[in-house]
Amino acid sequence: MANTNLQFKTNYAVSSKIEPFYKGGKVQVSKDEQYIFCTCGTRVNVLEISTGKIVHSIEHVSYIFLSCRALLLKQWDWRQAQCTRSWKAIHMVPVASMTFDSTSTLLATGGCDGTIKIWDVVKQYCTHNLKGSSGVVHLVEFHPDINRLQLFSSSLDCGIRLWDLRSSECICVLQSHYSAVTSLSFSADGDTMVSSGRDKICTVWDLQTRKPKRTVPVYEAVEGVVLLPESKDFSEIEVKSKDLHFITAGSKGVLRVWEASTARCIYTQTLPSTLSLVSDEGEDQDDNPRSLTYLLHLPASSRLATVTAEHNILLYQLPALTTQQQFVGYSDEVLDVKFLGKNDSHIVVATNSCQLKVFELQTNSCQILYGHTDTVLSLDVFKKGSLFASCAKDRSVRVWQMDADSGQVHCVARGSSHTNAVGSITCSRMTASFIVSGSQDCTVKVWDLPADLSTTGTDVYELTVRATEKAHDKDVNSVAVSPNDKLLASGSQDRTAKLWSLAGEGSLSLLGVFRGHRRGVWAVCFSPVDQVLATSSADGTTKLWGLQDFSCLKTFEGHDASVLKVIFVSRGTQLLTSGSDGLVKLWTIKTNECVKTLDAHQDKVWGLHNSRKDDKMVTGSADSNITVWEDVTEVELAEEQAKQEDQILKQQELSNLLHEKKYFKALGLAISLDQPHTVLTVIKGISSSENQELLEKTLLKLRLDQKESLLRFCVVWNTNARNCLDAQAVLQVLLTHVPPEELLQYQGARTHLEGLIPYTERHMQRIGRLLQASMFLNYMWQKMRVAGAPVSCKESTVHSRLLPAPDYKPHPPHLQRLTIDSLMPSLRAAALFPSLTAGLIVSPENIN
Repeated sequence: MANTNLQFKTNYAVSSKIEPFYKGGKVQVSKDEQYIFCTCGTRVNVLEISTGKIVHSIEHVSYIFLSCRALLLKQWDWRQAQCTRSWKAIHMVPVASMTFDSTSTLLATGGCDGTIKIWDVVKQYCTHNLKGSSGVVHLVEFHPDINRLQLFSSSLDCGIRLWDLRSSECICVLQSHYSAVTSLSFSADGDTMVSSGRDKICTVWDLQTRKPKRTVPVYEAVEGVVLLPESKDFSEIEVKSKDLHFITAGSKGVLRVWEASTARCIYTQTLPSTLSLVSDEGEDQDDNPRSLTYLLHLPASSRLATVTAEHNILLYQLPALTTQQQFVGYSDEVLDVKFLGKNDSHIVVATNSCQLKVFELQTNSCQILYGHTDTVLSLDVFKKGSLFASCAKDRSVRVWQMDADSGQVHCVARGSSHTNAVGSITCSRMTASFIVSGSQDCTVKVWDLPADLSTTGTDVYELTVRATEKAHDKDVNSVAVSPNDKLLASGSQDRTAKLWSLAGEGSLSLLGVFRGHRRGVWAVCFSPVDQVLATSSADGTTKLWGLQDFSCLKTFEGHDASVLKVIFVSRGTQLLTSGSDGLVKLWTIKTNECVKTLDAHQDKVWGLHNSRKDDKMVTGSADSNITVWEDVTEVELAEEQAKQEDQILKQQELSNLLHEKKYFKALGLAISLDQPHTVLTVIKGISSSENQELLEKTLLKLRLDQKESLLRFCVVWNTNARNCLDAQAVLQVLLTHVPPEELLQYQGARTHLEGLIPYTERHMQRIGRLLQASMFLNYMWQKMRVAGAPVSCKESTVHSRLLPAPDYKPHPPHLQRLTIDSLMPSLRAAALFPSLTAGLIVSPENIN
């Protein structure tokens, strides 16, 4: 029996967003180590490390310096998101590298023309112009000891130039590398420097003698190097001596610790178990997606930050090199998304990648799960929320377990017997006993799960197939299990959906076929309470089907393109659908009505899932954005009730003020209610008072915004002949006492005044006709007097000007009862209409 207290949902609001913030390029960390600055297209995003949120976004550290293709340097106050200064870079070609000195007062820029310029940021002028580099200057670095006034640079000739800023001359060129120098790191005393390059070596330099002390072969292209402080204990990463040690990051995608004196690698970062399974393939290839492109040292918090080729930013805690936080800079196309974990604290996301991403919603920190070797296409979560399944183009399915305490996720089972990409997967609803997959090979497979799956430890269980069935003639796009685990629904590109029985051992039995869609079926979903199946299709419709007779019960039309996902909410009384048009729609099943359309995406919304408490939903789109929505029905209802209660209180207060004749307070309150009719009632109350100057005094006391509202209300009143008298009275006060310059500053003043003119002219014409008619009837009344009645001299004089025409004939007797008294209300209105009747002259020649 349906719950009569069930509240239909009416609206969702965006609670949080996970959006792209880094697409490659330079990455910097603020001096307080709380923010990461990174580029995303034409923008510079400021990411707060503690929350993982983008706190600022600058289009095109108390300050950020940007070099742009327009050969300009721009100085930004990023907290205010304002460009505080912009000047020509003097470079004739784009700037390739930039760096600050340790005091943040000198800025060095390396250009593509081989020149280096030093800028005094405080005094804002160029102090040095260093020439001599060959080709693009891709690296500039100040010596950490500012008293030495030295600058290091590297260009296409692979040499490291040392510049003396006192004489503006190149002291020497340090030759050791045979390819691009990527990074420099200095010891605490400033006498030792380590350089790294893509020629797979690191060189330790003695800056006193300017000679290489040691060349260390590292067997990978190195993009970053950091010298370890000698004063700290790093025994957890096998540092047991006081000799010089450094950490490298490069093409292998792992951090490694080297001892300079022996040129030995003493520690290699441990990869996740799932990653180690696939890390051997193409480990040294240049296009390795796990390769590291930047290595940054955060000394205050004793952390390291690395940037991967997949645009992920990872933070490691020293001395153990444990992963502290991971941020995904760019997710590409989001193909599926599901809530995960206790209280839906996480979401798992399948993107256009072979890795899965698990985000913690509170901090946006991400775990990257390796296991699949091709694009992951679909996800589903078991009832408890700690187990979930995935399927991919690599023709395999995997089951993953989240640890309830640590939140870490690892693969616990896998299976592969499909002959083509696996495009859909669903989990059993009651217990974690089986999963079902649908593939592009047109088959549906049921996989059995062991009862002790969560206790298998680090071993990955090999899944076995319970049943296989050729389900459709084309790709299987979606599969769903009923709430009681007895039925299975499948939707296919062949435009049909089918219902299967899961009760039989070792086989699937077909119960019926749902026919009616004109194009492929993208999604199927069982109702949680009724014997109903929902399907969505590329024909732009969503349909409800009865499971007893396989008939179509309802059809929902509203999307302009394919409906990609459909789910039940509000205990099966409403539907949520997402489409290729980037929209999410909320439907009420009983009325077939679209209650709300949510627009937050710019491309296909592939992922749609609601939380177990039914108070949130999450959407993932091909525009790389993931949006978490919160049900705000109760909040909006409470706000509306509070608003109505406030309106009632204000109406009562307004009534009391009018009764007490406190017109000024009453008028201000009525304007705040934004109700023209209520304001008009107050104006009429003021006008009906005996004091004729009260209206003028009251209106002139109003604030500027209240006068603006009053002018807007006058436009509405003036359209009605019954209210035009009060509108014109208000207008007369405003036009008389408010200067034109001030009046034109009112919001929409020109539009309001243009709206007043035609109706005012119409009222003037009406008053003119009334005056003419009244004089004509007065003339008729004078001429219809009883014959022989005496006429005063004054009347004779007046009416001699209104002599009838020679062919004048009297009107019928019933018109003789008309008197001038019947027109007195109109004449009084005309007399009280100074702004309309001013200049109006009625002459006998105008009277017909």
